[in-house]
Amino acid sequence: MLENIFTLLMLVLLQAVLGFDNLLYISLESKRAPEDKQAYVRKVGILMAIVLRIILLFVLIELIGYFQDPVLQFAFEGVAEGQFTIHSFIVLGGGIFIIYTAMKEIWHMIGTKDVSHAIEGERKCSVSKVISMIVVMNVVFSFDSILSALALTDVFWVMATAIVIGGLLMIWLADKVSDFLAKNRMYEVLGLFILFIVGIMLVTEGGELAHLTLFGNHVEHMSKTTFYFVIAILVVTDIVQSRYQKKLLKEQEEKMKN
Repeated sequence: MLENIFTLLMLVLLQAVLGFDNLLYISLESKRAPEDKQAYVRKVGILMAIVLRIILLFVLIELIGYFQDPVLQFAFEGVAEGQFTIHSFIVLGGGIFIIYTAMKEIWHMIGTKDVSHAIEGERKCSVSKVISMIVVMNVVFSFDSILSALALTDVFWVMATAIVIGGLLMIWLADKVSDFLAKNRMYEVLGLFILFIVGIMLVTEGGELAHLTLFGNHVEHMSKTTFYFVIAILVVTDIVQSRYQKKLLKEQEEKMKN
């Protein structure tokens, strides 16, 4: 029993570490819903995702081989080779969609003249559509944590409990992250670029799962260590840029006064 409790604590910690990118996506995606429904969207989306994660966990335990067996193979000598599994297709598709979403939002920010009006326009998405996207992407993000859990234990109730606890923590943190982004609008761009890197990480992971080779080079996944290092660099750069900009504005104001 003590071993199961220790494993449960390890899995909850794992859920927290692997769930950061998922949390960021949920916070940004929920902004597309009407303002008075955003907290509701986050809660319902994550709760539905918890149920689907447990179902996915059961399916993976029973049918893990089918997810790992090749369903599509191709070979263009010297150009591209690979053998795709259901797992690799899901991860690749999720990564491509996240890259598309991040680039679309960044482009929208750059192209709009009235930021406030543009944001209100983005919130015209229906509640059901936003919840659906949160649930689908949550399942995509869950593959890593579930497969890692399967490597640590084969006790279903331990893994299911860790998923529930991790989901409840995510509900609490999602509101905190969303409130922070709402009060500090300048960090939205930083969040979108982090989301873009998350997409790249998923694409490289999917490519590695598919044993994809491009022009003789094997696609290798971006490690979590590299991912967090890149995020740290982005955050530091953003902080320095913000302070430098404030300094320039202050100097301009002093020149105007003189």
